[in-house]
Amino acid sequence: MSEREFVAKIASSVSALPAEQWDALTDSCNPFVSHAFLSALEDSGSVGGRSGWAPAPILIEDADGMLAGALPAYLKEHSQGEYVFDHAWADAWHRAGGHYYPKLQIAAPFTPATGPRLLTRNPELAQPLLRAAESLCDQNGLSSAHATFIEAAQIAQFEKAGWLLREDTQFHWTNRGYASFEDFLEVLASRKRKDLRKERAKAQEGLTIRGFTGPDLEEGHWDVFWEFYQDTGRRKWGHPYLTREAFTLLGERMADKILLILAYEDGDPIAGALNFIGGDALYGRYWGTLVDRPFLHFELCYYQAIDAAISLGLSRVEAGAQGGHKLARGYEPVSTVSAHYIANKSFREAVADFLVRERQGVAQDQFWLAQRTPFRKGD
Repeated sequence: MSEREFVAKIASSVSALPAEQWDALTDSCNPFVSHAFLSALEDSGSVGGRSGWAPAPILIEDADGMLAGALPAYLKEHSQGEYVFDHAWADAWHRAGGHYYPKLQIAAPFTPATGPRLLTRNPELAQPLLRAAESLCDQNGLSSAHATFIEAAQIAQFEKAGWLLREDTQFHWTNRGYASFEDFLEVLASRKRKDLRKERAKAQEGLTIRGFTGPDLEEGHWDVFWEFYQDTGRRKWGHPYLTREAFTLLGERMADKILLILAYEDGDPIAGALNFIGGDALYGRYWGTLVDRPFLHFELCYYQAIDAAISLGLSRVEAGAQGGHKLARGYEPVSTVSAHYIANKSFREAVADFLVRERQGVAQDQFWLAQRTPFRKGD
């Protein structure tokens, strides 16, 4: 197929596309670009409607009308639920008399986890897909396109297309062949090792902690987790991104990719953490509690995730955005990358200048953080 034969189009939703064709564009290792995940968000009303996330997947089909490439894309009316903050860019563009929204977002909604953003059966389609995203912006007066949390293997494609790259920091736990949590503790400095043992013992005191996945997940589990999820949203002075139905649909469509950890006290569930299982990583996503218990957050979200990753033979745990407190728990600073197409030349130059200065600060922060991991020095 020559370049001039590539024709891109925009669909109204992922849900309306054949699941087997969409999933054939990925290696199925990342749960957040799967048809099951993205369609569950649409069908539950978590995206679409008045959410400010309008599904607009960009597609390229082969000569037989089968999907050959796609971008999981959305027209956004705000910058919520992205975890790569561009509010200052929006303010600057509005002050200059422009309209920043709507913009094009290439992402897994509400999910600050690295993954593929260029879904193709043929790598040659990567550049045509990005050009299609650019054309969508240019032809419809959109200010910009943004691809967030891009997996490392695809960053070069965005750089080749001339998109601006932006770095940020997350904290991931790396499995270096540990046989158990105690095995992991042995590589920590003595004082840190003692601190983590004390935290776990305090958090687990009087509790029963269970993990549910696959057929063990029941609707009742989602009922209690919904309470935890809402409580977390209220504590952050926000509102839940996901609807209650989203959890039901996720459980129905991808239960084998979900690990729900619940803590029980006297037989009653008091807290929970929701994880997704990838081909090589465990992704921590949501947590909540109805009690104020020391270290329970660390236990359910970080230590239980480490236990699960070791048990499943996964190479890392991605515990979500931000959170410097993860550092003391053995989660190390890593770079995450987003890519940005800015339609206006002058605005693009201003953003590019900002990113140069921001990148220097991020690099300094990461160097500082790397010196303060809890691992034994010199190992």
